[in-house]
Amino acid sequence: MFSPEAKFSEWHLAGFGDAPAFLFDSIESTHSLMKARASAGEIVPGTLIVADTQTAGRGRHERTWASPAGKNIYFNILIPLDGIPLASAPQITQVAAITFAEVFRDLQDGSNAQGLGNRDIGKITVKWPNDILCGKHKFCGILAELVYIKGTPAISMGVGINVNSDPADYAHLGRAVTTLKDICGRSVNREKLLQSLVAGLERAIGQFRAFGISPWVAAWRKMDQFIGARGTVIVNNRCTDQNRDSGAGAIKKTGRIIDMNDDGSLLFECDDGTTEVVYSADLEV
Repeated sequence: MFSPEAKFSEWHLAGFGDAPAFLFDSIESTHSLMKARASAGEIVPGTLIVADTQTAGRGRHERTWASPAGKNIYFNILIPLDGIPLASAPQITQVAAITFAEVFRDLQDGSNAQGLGNRDIGKITVKWPNDILCGKHKFCGILAELVYIKGTPAISMGVGINVNSDPADYAHLGRAVTTLKDICGRSVNREKLLQSLVAGLERAIGQFRAFGISPWVAAWRKMDQFIGARGTVIVNNRCTDQNRDSGAGAIKKTGRIIDMNDDGSLLFECDDGTTEVVYSADLEV
């Protein structure tokens, strides 16, 4: 995983079930392109789209996702929903978060065992609903959207991972950002990492189809560092880069994170004494 990587245009990749992979040196957004091609019926389920850089990368709620060239991983995978109820589709992002976090943890543990990892940076963890962090710094974001291919539903899952970028690449954001290179103490082969992530996710989706969310809830509880901590749930969040600090367009509730329920929802105790089951929101800790 730490060997020198090939030129981006020479990467060997495939989607689920050997579906095609499309590589772009630069596009606006893998997520936007996947959505457009799916709506037009131009691609098949399992398709993978990868960019070396994005000029208009986005995260949740249309927030900007910084995409420096030649350093990170930006991809979308079109996940078929055959055998998965639509009501369970949102849980796929949680399955992905745990699956990816386990791959990242193996890299971190391997680097620490060799004395190369940054032990001061903290342990890789997950934060509900689908963020992956090291310490309290997010380095992998997952964005999922329901799309239809000729009337058949699928999930377009966009993933951005800070791999080999440097702090200077994010100076304009005005906040601390970490990367896998910082966590592991050395550069990561992006091609091999992406091959591992796609293969792991395909296996995980097969298991999810057979067993539901329960196995991942158990894994989540072992990896989560925020259960029992105070936090803020932001619901109906229309937050953007411009109004992030003001909170305009959002309903915020502070309290304590009690647990993650068996169906993947969040059990949250508000400061007013009420307890809420939260199915879709942002969580700040």
